Amino acid sequence: MSKDISSPIIFETKYNRQAASSLDQEITSQVTDPDQQNFLINFPTVYIINQNQRKTDPQYTVYVGETNDIQRRTLQHLDIDPRSRQDWKQFADGNNARMYVIGHQHFNKSLTLDIENRMMHYLSGVSTVAHLNNRRENAQNDYYPADEMVPIFNRIWRKLHHKLSQLFQSQRLIEESALFKASPFHKLTKAQLQAKNQILTIVDQALRTNQQSQLVLVEGEAGAGKTVLMSNIFYDLATRDDNSLSVAMMVNHRQQEKVYEQIVAKLGLHDNAKVIKTTTFINQTSPTEPIDIAFVDEAHLLLTQRSQAYYGHGTNELLDIVKRARVVVAVYDEHQILHSSQIIEADDRAKIEQLIDYRVELKNQMRIDASPAMVAWLRNMIDNQRISKAPYDPKYDLRVFDDPAKMQAAIQQKARVDGENGISRMLATFDWPYSSAKKQDYRLWEVSEGDWHMPWNLQVNPNREDKRQISGVKYSDLSWAEQPHTIKEIGSTYTIQGSDLNYAGVEIGPSVKYRRGKIVFDPDSSSNKKAIQNRKMHDDSKQNFAEQLLKNELNVLLTRGVHGLYLHAVDPALQKALKKAVKNK
Repeated sequence: MSKDISSPIIFETKYNRQAASSLDQEITSQVTDPDQQNFLINFPTVYIINQNQRKTDPQYTVYVGETNDIQRRTLQHLDIDPRSRQDWKQFADGNNARMYVIGHQHFNKSLTLDIENRMMHYLSGVSTVAHLNNRRENAQNDYYPADEMVPIFNRIWRKLHHKLSQLFQSQRLIEESALFKASPFHKLTKAQLQAKNQILTIVDQALRTNQQSQLVLVEGEAGAGKTVLMSNIFYDLATRDDNSLSVAMMVNHRQQEKVYEQIVAKLGLHDNAKVIKTTTFINQTSPTEPIDIAFVDEAHLLLTQRSQAYYGHGTNELLDIVKRARVVVAVYDEHQILHSSQIIEADDRAKIEQLIDYRVELKNQMRIDASPAMVAWLRNMIDNQRISKAPYDPKYDLRVFDDPAKMQAAIQQKARVDGENGISRMLATFDWPYSSAKKQDYRLWEVSEGDWHMPWNLQVNPNREDKRQISGVKYSDLSWAEQPHTIKEIGSTYTIQGSDLNYAGVEIGPSVKYRRGKIVFDPDSSSNKKAIQNRKMHDDSKQNFAEQLLKNELNVLLTRGVHGLYLHAVDPALQKALKKAVKNK
C-alpha cells in the first residue's frame, strides 16, 4: 500500500506576522511544482508550530492544527488568539518560532483530522516536548481513504525527523515511552468508543440533574485498553471549553501516577484538572462539596481496611471516593489485586454493586502482540495453572532459559538493539527479601540463584552517562522501566504494574511450583508479606488470601511483554515443565 502513496509535501517557514502575511506568495515562489502549490494553499493541510525554549538541552512548545486555509488560519493565530490564550501570546512574542505546513494530494477533512490526532499522539511521547498545545482530540471513524492514514503519517514523520530530529525523534523510541502508551490521543477501538460515549452521557446527565455518588466501573484483563480509555475521557473532560468541570485523577501506584502527572503538565490542562493521591483527595474533599468527576485508575489497588496510610474515614477507599464526587469512573481488575489489604469484603462489595450505574467490560487483548493461540496459552497457564505445549508464533518471542544469567544477558541485548531507552527489563516474583530501607552493611537487596544475582528495583543510582541518554525530562518524572540505568536492576510488581515492556524476562521464584501436573503456589516461600499475611475481616475473623494473591502476582508479571516473554523457574519441576512446553527459537 505505502509504495503506491505519493510523498507528502512539507513546507517550512518562520512563524511571525511578516511571514504569515505573504505565506501564499512564499509557497508559490519556493515550491516549483504547481500541483504541490495547490495542495498547500487550497487543500486541507496539517501544520506544526514549534518554539525551542532553551539553547542547550532543547525544550519545545508545540502546537498541532489542521485547516482549509493555511494563510488565513496563521494570521488568526497571530492577530486574534494571543488576546485570549497565553500559549499563543508566547508564540507571537517569541522570535524563534517555526512552522511546518504539511500537504498531500489525498488530504481531505477527515484525513487531516486523523493525521493531526496521530501527530499529537506521537509528540506527547517526545521527551523534548515540554508543552503540547491543542484543545481537542480528533481521531476519526471510517472514511475514505482511512487505510492510507498510517503510511502517509509515517512518511510525514520520517521527513520531519530528517529536518529536526531533536523534536521529531525516532518513532520506535517514542512508542516505547510510558506517556505514549497512556496518551489520550490513542485512536479508540469500537468497544472503547462505545464505552466512552456512554460514560460521557452518564456524566452529562449527572451534572445536569445535580446527581451525586454515581459509579462507572471499567473492567477487563491486563492489556485490554482500560488505561487508554481512562486517559482519553479524562482529557476530554479536562479540556472542555469553559474549564468549569472539577476533575481529579487518582492511582495508588507511584509509577503510573508519574505518567498522569506528565500528561497534565505537558498538555497544559487547567487548574481544575489534577492528579492527586487517594488519601489526599479523601482528606481534602467533603461529601457536602463533591467534585464533578473522579477517575480512579487501577482501583483494585485501593485500600479496603484501615491502616496508618488510611485512617479516619471509612474502611474502603473506593466507597469514600464515591461519596466525594458526582461521578466516579474506576478501572478494576480483580486479577491484579496484590495485597490482602486490597481485598473487598462481601458487605462492601454489596454496597459497591448498588452504586454501579454503568459497567464496561473490555475483552480484547491490546498489549501482547501475539497470535490468539499464544494469548490463550498464556491465559491457560495463568488462569488454569496448566502448562500445555506452546504454539508456534513467529511474532511473539517465547523462550525458557536454563540459566537466569543468560536470560539477563538476552534482555540486556534486547535493550541495546531497541536503543538506549529501549524498554526490556528483568522482573521477578517477590520471593527474595526487599525493603525501601538500606541494609545496615550498605549492600543491596538482591534477587539471587546460585552464583547469579541482581539488585532489586529502585536501588541503583544513575550515573552521568545514564542521565545523558534522557533529553528534556527529569529522571524523577520517568517510570522505573523508562530510566536507562534500571536495565541493571530486576523489577517487581511494585514497579512494573500498569506498564508495558518490549520483552520481559521473568525470574519465577520458589513460591511458584509445579506439582502433579499443575502450577501451585507456596506462601511459605514468598517474601511478599502484604500478600501472605492474614487479613482481619469486618467481623474480626482472620482470613488468608495468599494463594490467590500470589497467582495475581504471576499474572501481572507474565502479561508485561508486548513482543516477547523470557522465563526461568527456580523450582526444578516447573522449569522442566516449561522446557518441555516451549521450543526455543
